Amino acid sequence: MDVRGLLRGLRRGHGHGHEHGHGHGHGHGHGHGHGHGHRAMESSRAGMRALWISLGLLAVTAAAQAGVVVLSGSVALLGDTVHNAADALTALPLAAAFLLGRRPATARYTYGYGRAEDLAGLVIVLAIAGSALFTAYQAVDRLLNPEPVGHLGAVAAAALAGCAGNEAVARYRIRVGRRIGSAALVADGLHARVDALTSLAVLAGAAGVALGFPAADPIAGLAITVAILHALRGAAREVLDRLMDAVDPALVSTAAETLRATPGVLDLRTVRLRWVGHRLRAECELVVAPDSTLVEAHEIAHTAERALAAAIPHLTAATVHTDPLHAHHADHSAGHAADRSAAA
Repeated sequence: MDVRGLLRGLRRGHGHGHEHGHGHGHGHGHGHGHGHGHRAMESSRAGMRALWISLGLLAVTAAAQAGVVVLSGSVALLGDTVHNAADALTALPLAAAFLLGRRPATARYTYGYGRAEDLAGLVIVLAIAGSALFTAYQAVDRLLNPEPVGHLGAVAAAALAGCAGNEAVARYRIRVGRRIGSAALVADGLHARVDALTSLAVLAGAAGVALGFPAADPIAGLAITVAILHALRGAAREVLDRLMDAVDPALVSTAAETLRATPGVLDLRTVRLRWVGHRLRAECELVVAPDSTLVEAHEIAHTAERALAAAIPHLTAATVHTDPLHAHHADHSAGHAADRSAAA
């Protein structure tokens, strides 16, 4: 058989990249890669839509609260307003990252620009930390230098408006972020959820002042600082996990089960998943029968790739390699086959 001719024919017929051989001296090891660009583009559009809608709502909320801050002098409401404004502005670097992530891969950035989204997540984390420091400073300063708080009814109304607006934004961002697999957008949603809780602290502070306890307002500001720091911890963990290529172990288990269930797969050597922004990529190495032809090995890889795309949410690219079974793998693979037969 003319193996080189067959390889050329497969390349012409399928348009996928194949890598022949793995240094084992066998004639049918190869890799199969496939991308799902339309899925990635749609998720990017959904993320942008969530950002602009939530940005508009938060901007209106922050502007209304800022007006009440000027009238009342409430340091708790000031902290909440600053946090709302910071949350609104974090949409800008994230939107830039979504736009940059749409650019095609280049010879220099061979995986594309999806990592820009993770860097935007770091900006969000820094913004949360900055708002916590500012709020803490203002609260301590007001405790040391008390000032009267007026227009308590307006403060309470602004606090309720802030709570409602931020919770709506939080639910929207978290839902979209989890649907498209964006850790940065989820972190931004968690940021907004803390804003909703801090607005309730502002309300409590206003109630305390109305009951004759002026220090309730700066104490509420300190409570807001604690809540912001709690959000900071969760958001930082989410973003840093992505930067370190962490994935949910359940996804890896699902991928392994899917590959083992693929007809023709005798065993697995490696199963790796990684996020690039909100796009998930897979790299897998399968063991197939040593007497499989090149065409059969190609079909097994192609079937495995299709199965992975159907089983793993957010998967936009998969590279599947097939390798022939070696003698030292025979007993191990036979055990897997027996287990599958017993389960059936």
